[in-house]
Amino acid sequence: MALRAPAVAPLSRAAKVSAARRAHKAQLSMMAKKVAVGLVGPGLVGGCLLEQMEATKATLAANGMDVEVMAIADMKDGKPWMLCRDKWITVKDAKSAKWDDGEAGDFEKMADYLKSKAPNAVIFDTTAAEPVSEMYATWLKKGVHVVTPNKKVGSGPLKRYKTCMENSKASGAKWGYETTVGAGLPIVGTLKKDLLQTGDKITKIEGIFSGTLSYLFNTFKPGMKFSDVIADAKEKGFTEPDPRDDLGGVDVARKVVILARECGLEVELSDVPIKSLVPDALANWSPKEGEVLADAFVREMAAFDDEKTELMAEADKENMVLRFVGSIDVANKKCEVKLAKYPKTHPFAGTQYADNIVAFATERYVPQPLVVQGPGAGAAVTAAGIYADFIRIVDQCPE
Repeated sequence: MALRAPAVAPLSRAAKVSAARRAHKAQLSMMAKKVAVGLVGPGLVGGCLLEQMEATKATLAANGMDVEVMAIADMKDGKPWMLCRDKWITVKDAKSAKWDDGEAGDFEKMADYLKSKAPNAVIFDTTAAEPVSEMYATWLKKGVHVVTPNKKVGSGPLKRYKTCMENSKASGAKWGYETTVGAGLPIVGTLKKDLLQTGDKITKIEGIFSGTLSYLFNTFKPGMKFSDVIADAKEKGFTEPDPRDDLGGVDVARKVVILARECGLEVELSDVPIKSLVPDALANWSPKEGEVLADAFVREMAAFDDEKTELMAEADKENMVLRFVGSIDVANKKCEVKLAKYPKTHPFAGTQYADNIVAFATERYVPQPLVVQGPGAGAAVTAAGIYADFIRIVDQCPE
């Protein structure tokens, strides 16, 4: 007697669709680029970054990226600390983690751990800590991609900067530092890819690179006291705990150095003259015991209001505005940071609130420069810029 296979009911349309989806999902999983991620500095910006990544896990997967946040690290009580896990470390995990949950931080060990978990490893650094900055060259040499808004490596000692660039080239690991200059604005990428790599020649770069100083001079108008404007910026959370960190112009100078090096200039931070907005008398000033530094500083600045009032009145009389800018004269290999006057028809006069703006004068862009403008500060904007850098790097990774 012949044996017959048992009858099988035909699949319904819904079952066929479901099976096709499962097969497609399995295929995507097999093809996905596996990426192990570490984050140093799960604070304000780092926390926003984790939130954005968690919210878009499905989107990453749909685009062929099998991403797992498997390590976080920070400086706790002045000591490095880290937490490594074989599964995604959530924002909640990162914020609630205690010293006893992790171990003493070893940033080289963390890189090795990530490399052991996936073919592609990426470390985010959202700190400004020197011990972390010192690790970039090692991470890149090991083939670990680095993404950061930290300006200290790009503008720090030229020798360390060159070592990082050389290690990146030798290992193929990418160093994503778009956000070091304009947070979420495409300033570095525009300079590097759209201009320099297409053969254009830069003659001058000039810009308002500080959201805080942008706000100050967008707000400061004739008849106002400059110290009152600083107090207003402080209340809105724009200034550093010590406003001199903003007014001193060093942050702007770091961004100038980063862009100058992209143009091939071998510039050290000490090579950039800065005309600080902090009066000499307050450069080394300290508040009285028990005083809040920022509040006390604003009070002391009031004694120097007349100078800024006169500068503003003079500029307004000439139909000009005051703007705190950084500039790079590529042809003459000179950089500077200063308060300058611009006609009210100039693009820099049209900035709003805390905008950043940069003008690229090149052989192609004449007589008008190429201008990039937009919000250049804020944790969410910076985190989004870092995340975009990450996606660009992963897109270039092998399967």
